Amino acid sequence: MNNYAGIEDQYAQLDTAAVLLQSIPYDGTSTWGKGADKGFEAFLDAAENMELYDIETDTEVYKKGVHILPAITEDRSPEKVFETVYESTKNLLQEHDKFFTFFGGEHSVSIGIIKAFYEKYPNLTVLQLDAHTDLRPSYLGSPYNHACAVYDASLHTNLIQVGIRSMDVIENEFLNRDKCYFAEDMFLDNSWVEQSLKQLTDPVYITVDLDVFDPGILPGTGTPEPGGMQWNPTINYLRRVFQERNVVGFDIVELAPIEGNKVSEFLASKLYYKMLSYKFKYHGK
Repeated sequence: MNNYAGIEDQYAQLDTAAVLLQSIPYDGTSTWGKGADKGFEAFLDAAENMELYDIETDTEVYKKGVHILPAITEDRSPEKVFETVYESTKNLLQEHDKFFTFFGGEHSVSIGIIKAFYEKYPNLTVLQLDAHTDLRPSYLGSPYNHACAVYDASLHTNLIQVGIRSMDVIENEFLNRDKCYFAEDMFLDNSWVEQSLKQLTDPVYITVDLDVFDPGILPGTGTPEPGGMQWNPTINYLRRVFQERNVVGFDIVELAPIEGNKVSEFLASKLYYKMLSYKFKYHGK
């Protein structure tokens, strides 16, 4: 595998890199559009064709070092994937003083990651950017389905949900409407930004399902929902989060590449790099 974004070897070594990047190319429980298991390869290809100077922050964050870990390839069952991801993430948090980033795969991969993080950080906020609430306790016979991605987080963390515009009626029972920001309301009233920021505890873990974006700018995802977030409002919001809180890790999931159209993977690569740029601009070592 090539280095992240084609960076020089000196910036890609495990011992010296400030950032670890873990891929989890699992797409076993998605129920409509498939292809998230191919997302990481497309993301890396796009990153190699991206300018590495960030104008906004006036930084080249790749010089902090980004090391790609061996992929987690477990795919025998949702339960096995959860167990493997959880144990791997727990070990990473114990063994390394790094900034941790993860790339799916479908959103179910976040369940084990988040569990490891909230066990280490008892006052953790999970900030979810997503088109879907993902609050079902179980779906199609498993609590580790992509439709259950943040149910466990809702029980054990301060869960803030942003960009939501699709849910099942049964999820109303588990939804905290005071901490859920629906896309329709966000479009009409920008007060959601300050309200949600005030609700964040410290530290923060961010999980980004790429279907949070409008399919007009990111069509390459399993369930593209109309009425999604746009680029500049999203990164402006994320900048505030990174400025005002200690973000201890994040994941990006649900990139399903479309043959002949590289828009989605390029947005994903820019988003990843923006989030790193914000982290090390405001709270980096």
